Amino acid sequence: MNTIDQPTRRGASAEETRRRIADTAEALFRSMGYQKTAVADIARELGMSPANIYRFYASKSAINEAIASRMMGSVEAETWTIARGPGTPSERLRLLLRTMHQRHIALFFSERRLHDMVTAAMAEHWDAVERFIHSVQTAIRHVLMDGLASGEFGGFDAEKTAESIKQATLAFTHPGLIAECMANIKSDTELAQDLEAMVDLLLRALRP
Repeated sequence: MNTIDQPTRRGASAEETRRRIADTAEALFRSMGYQKTAVADIARELGMSPANIYRFYASKSAINEAIASRMMGSVEAETWTIARGPGTPSERLRLLLRTMHQRHIALFFSERRLHDMVTAAMAEHWDAVERFIHSVQTAIRHVLMDGLASGEFGGFDAEKTAESIKQATLAFTHPGLIAECMANIKSDTELAQDLEAMVDLLLRALRP
């Protein structure tokens, strides 16, 4: 008898079962790496058959997307808290970019297997990544529009400038580029200092 039927009879919803699968997959991704983790491994941990897993996730790629969405969702929420939070637009923009950099640096040092997954997600343009990038760029635009409204910033189109800022800071917020810099060029301290210098330059350009 498939053990997935047991929690269902106890009243577990499809959403709860999906969460259990995602929780287990994430734990395995952390310990084994996302590429080495098979649906059969996830099923074994849960006492399910792979066929039961596929009732809730159509493919291994769908599970990968779910975990990537979880990880990026927490960073996305943090960027929006900063974008809508207290402080001048200049202060918020600096904190937003600094926070994104720090989260990816932390992932590089403490969760290398998950860092590899996020790097692959960006390189392969997973849907979760596309949504994340759009949301972060929109958060940057939100801060820029506040600066335009207050007169702190001036003389630019917020939409285009938000995209330019995203591109200008890519080396500090893209996990693959961070990994390359850390391996061959910079220490984490040097990279953080370079980001602060870049933000200084951007803020000077944004002022009227």
